[in-house]
Amino acid sequence: MILPIYTYGQPVLRKEAQDIDKDYPELQTLITNMWETLASSEGIGLAAPQIGLAIRLVLIDLDPLKEDLPQYEGFKKVYINAHIEEYDESNTDSSEEGCLSLPAIHEKVVRPTRIRVKYMDEQFQEHDEWVDGYLARVMQHEFDHLDGKMFIDRLSPLRKQLIKSKLRALLQGRFRTGYKTKAPRKA
Repeated sequence: MILPIYTYGQPVLRKEAQDIDKDYPELQTLITNMWETLASSEGIGLAAPQIGLAIRLVLIDLDPLKEDLPQYEGFKKVYINAHIEEYDESNTDSSEEGCLSLPAIHEKVVRPTRIRVKYMDEQFQEHDEWVDGYLARVMQHEFDHLDGKMFIDRLSPLRKQLIKSKLRALLQGRFRTGYKTKAPRKA
């Protein structure tokens, strides 16, 4: 089932998500629905807060980028209880990011190119690994959602000021997407 994606202004996007255990109700169904939602929105990552659930669950699908990044062909992964343990600040990169929860906003974001993450896979096997390159950027973007952050929080005050009208439009529900959304209620 394709779920609506919560857009900027929805309170769940600013909540810190909670860890879950393997007894989380209907977890496999939720993961299946999130994969369908991600595919229909043509995104490469989806965090549970983006569908209204404040739990630490992220899906990343880099296969659509295989033409430009062949090393990610077939890359589809579920991250449960994901946390960034360490940032290697010795090398950073500035690259444009967008977000399904911030339609029509794309900005350059500076992030470390290497991070250490802890997470569980779908079988609840624990992983602790260093990740670098484009996957590290996508993980940071998606894992930020689990901490109640969005990529716009990483912009300079000047850049934030320059996109203020776009953010106001999102809050007022004035946007179009090719996927189902759940905008905040208009005041």
